[in-house]
Amino acid sequence: MNSIAKYIVMVGIMLSASIPGFSQPTRPAHAGEILQSLRKLSVLGSALYIAAHPDDENTTVLAYLANGRRVRTAYLSLTRGDGGQNLIGNEKGDLLGVIRTQELLAARRIDGPEQYFTRAIDFGYSKNPQETLAIWDREKILADVVWVIRRFRPDVILTRFTPEFGGHGQHRASAILAEEAFHAAADPNRFSEQLRHVQPWQAKRLLWDSWRPAVERGDIDPAPLLSLEVGGYNPLLGLSYSELAARSRSQHKCQGFGALASRGEQKAYFQHTAGEPAREDLFDDIDLGWTRIPGGARVSNLLMQACNQFDMENPSASLPLLLQIDQVLDTLPADPWITVKRRELQQIIRNCAGLWLEAIAEDFSAAPGAAVPVRVMLLNRSGYPLTLERIAFPFAAQDSTINQPLPAGEAFSFRSAPRLTDDAPYTEPYWLRRPAETGTYTVEDQTLIGLPEAPPALRAVFALRIGEQRFRYEVPLLYRWRDPVAGESYRPVEVSPAVTVNFEAPLYLFADDRPREVRMTLQASAADVAGTLRLKLPEGWQTSKSEIPFRFSEKGQTALHLFTISAPAEAAIRELSAEIEIGGQVLPAHSITRIEYDHIPIQTLFPEAHARLVRLDLKSPGGRIGYVMGSGDEIPGLLEQIGFRVELLSDEDLDNRDLSQYRAIITGIRAYNTRDHLKSANQRLFRYVENGGTLITQYNTFGLVTDDLGPYPLTLSHDRVTLESAAVTFLDSAHPLLNTPNPISAADMEGWVQERGLYFPREWDPAYQPIFAMNDPGEDPKKGSLLYTRYGKGVFIYSGISWFRQLPAGVPGAFRIFVNMIAAGKQN
Repeated sequence: MNSIAKYIVMVGIMLSASIPGFSQPTRPAHAGEILQSLRKLSVLGSALYIAAHPDDENTTVLAYLANGRRVRTAYLSLTRGDGGQNLIGNEKGDLLGVIRTQELLAARRIDGPEQYFTRAIDFGYSKNPQETLAIWDREKILADVVWVIRRFRPDVILTRFTPEFGGHGQHRASAILAEEAFHAAADPNRFSEQLRHVQPWQAKRLLWDSWRPAVERGDIDPAPLLSLEVGGYNPLLGLSYSELAARSRSQHKCQGFGALASRGEQKAYFQHTAGEPAREDLFDDIDLGWTRIPGGARVSNLLMQACNQFDMENPSASLPLLLQIDQVLDTLPADPWITVKRRELQQIIRNCAGLWLEAIAEDFSAAPGAAVPVRVMLLNRSGYPLTLERIAFPFAAQDSTINQPLPAGEAFSFRSAPRLTDDAPYTEPYWLRRPAETGTYTVEDQTLIGLPEAPPALRAVFALRIGEQRFRYEVPLLYRWRDPVAGESYRPVEVSPAVTVNFEAPLYLFADDRPREVRMTLQASAADVAGTLRLKLPEGWQTSKSEIPFRFSEKGQTALHLFTISAPAEAAIRELSAEIEIGGQVLPAHSITRIEYDHIPIQTLFPEAHARLVRLDLKSPGGRIGYVMGSGDEIPGLLEQIGFRVELLSDEDLDNRDLSQYRAIITGIRAYNTRDHLKSANQRLFRYVENGGTLITQYNTFGLVTDDLGPYPLTLSHDRVTLESAAVTFLDSAHPLLNTPNPISAADMEGWVQERGLYFPREWDPAYQPIFAMNDPGEDPKKGSLLYTRYGKGVFIYSGISWFRQLPAGVPGAFRIFVNMIAAGKQN
C-alpha cells in the first residue's frame, strides 16, 4: 500500500467512531450552537478520558473540554457495563450492555464528546486489578486501548482512577492499562498489526482526574495538583458545564443516576502521571491552533472573519465564507486534522443552510432479499442555491442521478425501493455477533473495535452541490411514526430473519417426571413464506414430534406452536435449540428481542433461538406465594415452573389483602430501594411473620426507603463475594434450611454464575442466625449472606445471595436452597 492510500485508510479509520449514535435524525442546530461549532473549528486539540464503565466518567470535565475548551474530546469506557445492576427492568448481561451503550450515547449527545469502548466484558464486581486483567486477557484489552489512542490521537489523556485508587478492580485496571497504552501507542513495535490502519501516536501527557471531594476533604494533598475551574457558563448554549453534566449523567437511568445540577464555581484537580508535566493548564506547550498545520494560518484568519461576521438571525449569510474555507482546506498538506475539521465544517454548512435530509422507510423491518420502500426528503431552508445531484443506497448498490435544484422552502421528495441482498446480515450489535470468550467479546473486524455501534448498514447517501462545491451527506434509513404521547418518533430500520422463533421461556425446569409443554412463537418478517421448524433436542430428552410445518401469507403474522418434552430421570442441564428450513435452505432459527425504553432508541437483537433445559432433583411443597417486585427480576415465573402459585402484590395489596393465605412472601431485588410504600407496609409484613408467615427479603443496596429491613435490627454493608466458585461453609449443618425438604451439600454450591452475593449485612441482632460463611480469596469469612430468625410464630430470612442471577441461570443448588427458604415456616 502506497503512502497516500495508507493515509486515506488511516483517516477513514480515525473518523469512523465520531457519530454519537445512528438511530435518530440529525437534530438541526440553533444559531447559538452553530456559532459554538464555528469557534470550535479554530481549535486543533484533543483529549481522551479513560475509565472502566458507563457512568464512571466525570461529565463536568468532559462537558468543559468539549464545549468550554472546544477541543475534540472522547470517553473510552473499557466495558459496556454488562455486569451491573438494572434499576429500570430485568435485562442483565449482554442486554444490559446494550442499554448502557445507548445511555452513554445519549449522554454524549448532550455533553458533546465522542464515545469508544474496548472488547472487555464487565463480569461483575472485582476486588483487585490482578483478577480483572487475568479475566480480560491483559494484552488483548491493552491492544484495544492502544488502538483507540492511535485512532483518536489525543494530545492529553485523563484517567478517572489510579492503579491504587478506585476500589473496584476494573476501575484500577483501567488506570493501569491507560498508563501502559500511553507508552505503547507510540512504539511501532507494539501491536504492529494495527499499523495497516493507524500510525503510532504519542500523547503529550497523562493525568489523573483526582476525586474532588477527597481533595477538598484533605484526603489527597492538593499541593502537586493542577486546579482548573470547569463549571463555567456558556451563553451560546444557555447552560453551564456542570448543568450540561447533570443532564448527561441523568441519562444513566438503568443505574438510577439521575443528577442534580450544581451551579457556580466547580473545581477539578489533575495529578501528573506520565509524559510532560502540566504547569498551569492541561494543554501547556500544545499548539491548539491552525498553526500546527503548514499553511493553516489562512484558515485561521478566515474562521476569525466567519465568527466575527456571523449573523444569529441569518446563519446562511455565512455560507460563501464557509465554502471558501472548504476550498482552502483542499490546498493544505494531508493531515488527519484536515479531515476532522472538514467533517465539522460540512456539518456547519448543512446547519447554516437549514438543510433537512431524511430517508424514511415504510416499515421498520425487512428480510434479506426484500425490497425496502423508502421516501427521501430534502428541504433547503435558506436562500442559498443548492442542487441535489444524486441519491445512492449502498446496501443495494443503487445510485440514481437526480440533478434537482432545491429552492428555498420547497421540500423535494423522491421514492425508491432498494432491495436488500439475499445475504444481508441480520441487525445485531457487532460485538454480539460471535460467541464471547472468557472476559472479552469476539470482534473479528479490526476497524469495528472501539466503536459504540457499527455504522448503519441501511443508509442513504446524498450528493449535493452547494454553490459550486460538492458535498456528500449520509443519513440512516429510519422508520417514523406518530406516538400519541411523544409525537414524532423514529426507530432504525432492522434487517430481520424471514421468520423468527421465540421460545416462551429462556429456561424450562423439570422438577418431576411429568413432561413439560414448550411453546414457541413464530413471526413472519416477509410475506408468502413457508417452511419447516425443527427442534434440536439433546441426547436423552424426548418429544412427541420434532418438526412442524408453517406458512405465512402476510408479513407480521404470528403462529404459536407447542412441543411436549420429556426429561431423563437423572439431573441434567442441557441446551435446546431449533432450526428453520425455507426453500431447501436449512439455517439456525433466530429469535427476536426488543429493548424499548423512552430514553434510548429501540434496540433489536436476533440471537440464535435457544433455551436451557434443567432436570432438577428437587422436592417442592408448592403453595401460594406473594411477591413484592422491586427493580425487576425473573424469579416469580421460575417459581411457578416448580409448582408454586405466585401473585405479584401491589401497594394496595400490601395494605388490604389477607396475607395469611400465602405460604411465603418474597420481596424482589432492591424492593426497599424502589418501593416507597414499603416504608408504611413493612410493619404489616412483620405482623404477617409474627402470625406464622415466612418473609424472605432479597438483596438491597443503600438508599433504603426504611432502615427496618427485618423485625430485628440489621445493617447493610459493602461486603460481597465476587468469586462465583468461592468456598462456602455450612455454619450449622443440622439447620432446617440445609435439610428440609431438600438436603443441601457442597455440590449444591457448584455451577454458580458471576458472584455469590452482594451487600451482605455486616452487623445484626443476636436473634439472627447466619447459615453460611463465604469469602473471596485472601479475605476473612463473611457470614451475612443468609440470615434466619424466628419471629413470633413465623420465619424471617434476609439474603444478599444473588438469587436473581442463579435461578434464571438454572443453577440446581440455588433452587434447592431457595425452596428450603420458602418451606422454612408454617405449612399451609
